[in-house]
Amino acid sequence: MTLAPIFRIVLLSVLTHTAYKGSKVLMSLTALDMGANEFFVGMLFSTYALFPLLLSVFAGQVSDRIGFRLPMFLGSMGLLLGLLLPFAFPRLEVLYVSAGLIGGCYIFYTVAVQHLIGTLGEGLARTRNYSWFSLGIGVTALLGPTSAGFLIDAVGHRMTFAVMAAMPVVPVLLLALWAGWLPRTRPPATSKADKAKHRIGDLVRNRPLRRALITAGIIETGLELYSLLLPIYGHRIGLSASEIGLILGAFGLALLVVRAVMPHLVKRSSEERVLAASLLLAAGVCLVFPFVTSFAALLAISFVLGLGLGCGSPLSMLLAYNRAPTGRSGEAMGLRQMVNKGTEVLVPFVFGTLSTALGMVPVFWLDAALLAAAAELMRRDAAVAKPPST
Repeated sequence: MTLAPIFRIVLLSVLTHTAYKGSKVLMSLTALDMGANEFFVGMLFSTYALFPLLLSVFAGQVSDRIGFRLPMFLGSMGLLLGLLLPFAFPRLEVLYVSAGLIGGCYIFYTVAVQHLIGTLGEGLARTRNYSWFSLGIGVTALLGPTSAGFLIDAVGHRMTFAVMAAMPVVPVLLLALWAGWLPRTRPPATSKADKAKHRIGDLVRNRPLRRALITAGIIETGLELYSLLLPIYGHRIGLSASEIGLILGAFGLALLVVRAVMPHLVKRSSEERVLAASLLLAAGVCLVFPFVTSFAALLAISFVLGLGLGCGSPLSMLLAYNRAPTGRSGEAMGLRQMVNKGTEVLVPFVFGTLSTALGMVPVFWLDAALLAAAAELMRRDAAVAKPPST
């Protein structure tokens, strides 16, 4: 298996996910500019995840049954339309409609592409493939927020939606018009009798998979908390949109660094040990984060937090795929996304309310405790983990 198919998939994902990541920062700052308070910004973030929470497992079942191209096209098209809505109708209520449309469609892209990556290799080859994919997603964590911030300062909130909408146009055209752009691979076939026996509860009762899903949800808590609170915190202390974007970009740069070396770390150890160590680092950073106030210090600590959380998403994807029953890997990836989106629904509401009532310190400390608990979970799994095959 050459790396060319991986790079084609990564190219599509960089274009779509840059727009997706940028849209979340753009919508937050647009809502604040329209006079929304922190509670309503939290609700806006929750809207992104509401429909994915309901559709994630179905999206996984779709990729198990019909493959990857159509779900990826649907996700790209929904992202395009969702970004055009606030440009055409710049009102606060339209932001919520747009967030719901983007979230509900883009989950099909997310589950399908993560499933597709897993089908392209085994053992360390699969680890490398997820690493390449995660590097691309790391690029979007750098490009999305920074481009949104600079564009807002340069051309305003409304025109930034139009620029962001141009990014998914290329994936929409490639997926619609060029069937050979994606590798010709399909999930393992299963009989109708086997499909009839499939129950979500079977996956939940799978203890190794369940532990991977719990860990994935906690990782998502850390990522979502950072994405939610950093723009609010930066706006509160008087940072410009460009400065907020640069701080978020420092986090994205750290994702690139740690994901570039992730396959080497896993080869020397195991997925579980690397994940446990990175989560402990993130927990330590969360303890001190709410005491940092200067722009330069926020750049530095965001970079370190990115190093801690950077391995989380690709390794939790890998573990969910590896621990799924045969023929149900897409469904397992969908279940992982359901856990993540449930987290994304709850975190803005719960942590947004807590930060409004109690300030930033208890919120970040609670997140540190959760990350430390996930690290302990992976440390226990590491004790019985087999080294990855070559």
